[in-house]
Amino acid sequence: MNFLRGVMGGQSAGPQHTEAETIQKLCDRVASSTLLDDRRNAVRALKSLSKKYRLEVGIQAMEHLIHVLQTDRSDSEIIGYALDTLYNIISNDEEEEVEENSTRQSEDLGSQFTEIFIKQQENVTLLLSLLEEFDFHVRWPGVKLLTSLLKQLGPQVQQIILVSPMGVSRLMDLLADSREVIRNDGVLLLQALTRSNGAIQKIVAFENAFERLLDIITEEGNSDGGIVVEDCLILLQNLLKNNNSNQNFFKEGSYIQRMKPWFEVGDENSGWSAQKVTNLHLMLQLVRVLVSPTNPPGATSSCQKAMFQCGLLQQLCTILMATGVPADILTETINTVSEVIRGCQVNQDYFASVNAPSNPPRPAIVVLLMSMVNERQPFVLRCAVLYCFQCFLYKNQKGQGEIVSTLLPSTIDATGSSVSAGQLLCGGLFSTDSLSNWCAAVALAHALQENATQKEQLLRVQLATSIGNPPVSLLQQCTNILSQGDKIDRRGSKIQTRIGLLMLLCTWLSNCPIAVTHFLHNSANVPFLTGQIAENLGEEEQLVQGLCALLLGISIYFNDNSLENYMKEKLKQLIEKRIGKENFVEKLGFISKHELYSRASQKPQPNFPSPEYMIFDHEFTKLVKELEGVITKAIYKSSEEDKKEEEVKKTLEQHDSIVTHYKNVIREQDLQLDDLKQQISTLKCQNEQLQTAVTQQASQIQQHKDQYNLLKVQLGKDNQHQGSYSDGAQMNGIQPEEIGRLREEIEELKSNRELLQSQLAEKDFLIENLKSSQTSPGTNEATASARDSEQIAELKQEMATLKSQLISQSVEITKLQTEKQELLQKTEAFAKSVPVPGESETAKTTDVEGRLAALLQETIELKNEIKALSEERTAIKEQLDSSNSTIATLQNERNKLEGDITDSKKEQDDLLVLLADQDQKMLSLKNKLKELGHPVEEEDELESGDQDDEDDEDEDDGKDQDHI
Repeated sequence: MNFLRGVMGGQSAGPQHTEAETIQKLCDRVASSTLLDDRRNAVRALKSLSKKYRLEVGIQAMEHLIHVLQTDRSDSEIIGYALDTLYNIISNDEEEEVEENSTRQSEDLGSQFTEIFIKQQENVTLLLSLLEEFDFHVRWPGVKLLTSLLKQLGPQVQQIILVSPMGVSRLMDLLADSREVIRNDGVLLLQALTRSNGAIQKIVAFENAFERLLDIITEEGNSDGGIVVEDCLILLQNLLKNNNSNQNFFKEGSYIQRMKPWFEVGDENSGWSAQKVTNLHLMLQLVRVLVSPTNPPGATSSCQKAMFQCGLLQQLCTILMATGVPADILTETINTVSEVIRGCQVNQDYFASVNAPSNPPRPAIVVLLMSMVNERQPFVLRCAVLYCFQCFLYKNQKGQGEIVSTLLPSTIDATGSSVSAGQLLCGGLFSTDSLSNWCAAVALAHALQENATQKEQLLRVQLATSIGNPPVSLLQQCTNILSQGDKIDRRGSKIQTRIGLLMLLCTWLSNCPIAVTHFLHNSANVPFLTGQIAENLGEEEQLVQGLCALLLGISIYFNDNSLENYMKEKLKQLIEKRIGKENFVEKLGFISKHELYSRASQKPQPNFPSPEYMIFDHEFTKLVKELEGVITKAIYKSSEEDKKEEEVKKTLEQHDSIVTHYKNVIREQDLQLDDLKQQISTLKCQNEQLQTAVTQQASQIQQHKDQYNLLKVQLGKDNQHQGSYSDGAQMNGIQPEEIGRLREEIEELKSNRELLQSQLAEKDFLIENLKSSQTSPGTNEATASARDSEQIAELKQEMATLKSQLISQSVEITKLQTEKQELLQKTEAFAKSVPVPGESETAKTTDVEGRLAALLQETIELKNEIKALSEERTAIKEQLDSSNSTIATLQNERNKLEGDITDSKKEQDDLLVLLADQDQKMLSLKNKLKELGHPVEEEDELESGDQDDEDDEDEDDGKDQDHI
């Protein structure tokens, strides 16, 4: 300390070179002293001199200070002094009281020292490593030094930090520091780090910056917080503005929902401090960053929907309708609401439903329009309301129709108790304030933008000019005011009213031949326009001349030649005689060459420094860009070219109508296909359910079969002890009448078999015909396919008949089996009732045995015939199955043939024939689904069931025969 006092005393007493010598001595001590205390004291002395003698300390001591940072990291005190000294050398913050020239010199000095420091990239890396130290005396000076480096040479330092391993991650740890001073300065550091560097912005965002910053804002009290909230909001803007990746990450992370509490300001008049106004202004700007029209449409749309779903839009509308809100906050809120609803139908519908808290309640749109046409309101507020109205109508045909409907005679309130949006626009359009005229004209033009229906509807609007005079149309009144020019005394710009009306008329007449006809029907309009264009006026009037030329060009280009006196050719001849084509095109070019046109074409928001600059609308600049070239071509075209162009237009319109018709047809067919697919899916589900049911029933039948077989085995064991007399007694129980009836039934079965065989032969013949018809080439394919369909239908009927016959046969066989069981039961009963015979009845027994032998032989023959019939029935069933497979094969081949036919027709026919074939194909597919789809599966299941029944019957017959 004594050494420092000597140094300070020498500064005030000696000449200038004494300070340089003192600094040199201190630098030598820092470099050569072996004691840490001596080096620490020397660095502390340099720190005290660095503010006043910045240049000398920077030149002589910077290298030594960097060496201290490298070698003395174990001592936090000397490191803190070295960092403070470097900060004083590089920073310009302490030079505010110096004159401007000195300030410029100091700024140059700071950038030069910064360049020297970062020339060795290891110095920045060293500084980043020092920020990992938790000691306050190291970390805080390090943060301030790095912030100063970024302010001096931001891009170079950003690049060094970007390539440094874990450089950005180390800086992100500052936001989690429990010491508010370091945390707040860390926010300032990240502000400088993220400025205009997309790569660093992405890294910072993915290091959980959004979560931490929003937590800080919440802890500090949201909009009621201090300057820390302001710094966090600026950092959030740096991260999100013009960075689509971070915007998407912010939305996907559900951080938009956390913005809603920011705007819960309430209706109570609790006071608006300057800091609160600043914070809320930045919060509104942050919302606008997410929904800016310059963002990709998809990203903007998703953010708009999220803001509506979380209630943020509703909160903004509450501020919009609240009382006591400062003017600049109200203006920025209107601009924010404008961009949140722009082009989003859901948000636009909600905004249309918002009412102001008045008695009676009025729609928010009406209240805002009242401010727009009120010349006492601030200019920026009127511009914001106009922008809000434009955004409400942007791509919103429903809203456009609602605005225009308030002007139509059927919807106007006759009592005059409430003011509508249309009435306010008309009032502004015809007031004596030129700015109100311009705003109302532009607002009404947006109600007609890209909406031919509303352009035609607006032609119906009638205005009452004065008592006793008939009403005039809105179009006529606009042209009347336009022709009066400067005769009416207006407040504001002389040309602003006329430019607004001309923009409205150009928007109204473009792409609307009916409106052009109404405009030309007034015989005074064309002479007025040609007179305006032909005059040689000053620079102020050149814009009016250009817009008159544009309006006349629109009247030519969109003219449908319905008025004989104002056909396209006659109007072009009129231009050539009175104006000249070259002069006309030159006047038309005045619009796009104007400086204010270029400014308006950049952004949708009407942002003007003063009312005099409010000349062009953004959407109108798009219309001029679209029409200028085509109008120029139309002026130079001959009548023959016009006729050809009209023919081409008509052809294109016809073609478009045809394409539209077939698009509708295809759309309907797609719907039908979807329905059929759904039906198929339901049928498949039902089929699967039926198959599972059949499987369960099959398993149950198998169980019953096993039980039946087991019972028969047990009965066989019980009957093995009975002798030949028992057999004779059982056979004796069979009556001759029953045997005759069995023979008749066998004969009937034989005749049925012969009938079935004949039907199978006919079916085989039809199958052969189908095969031969499928092999026939070329022109017979369509006839063959039709014949195939008929034959398949006949085959299916025959199959149904055969199956019914098989079913009837199976019923008869079942009946025979039951009768057989009854006969067996009778014989058993007879055997029980007959007594044991004696020796005296030997002759009778011999006779009975003979009869029994004959009956047994006859029964065996009957059994053989039944077995043969069963085998024939099985063969017939197999033939039926083979015929079914043959039909399926033929059907597949037929489908292939139809596909080949369709492919060949696609190569030969045009679009109309293809579409007609598609209709036929769809009808045939539906018929096939009805005829061949699900019922075939049901028949297959019946056949499988019949097969099981036949197997059961065969087993029963075989066992009965063995028993006999």
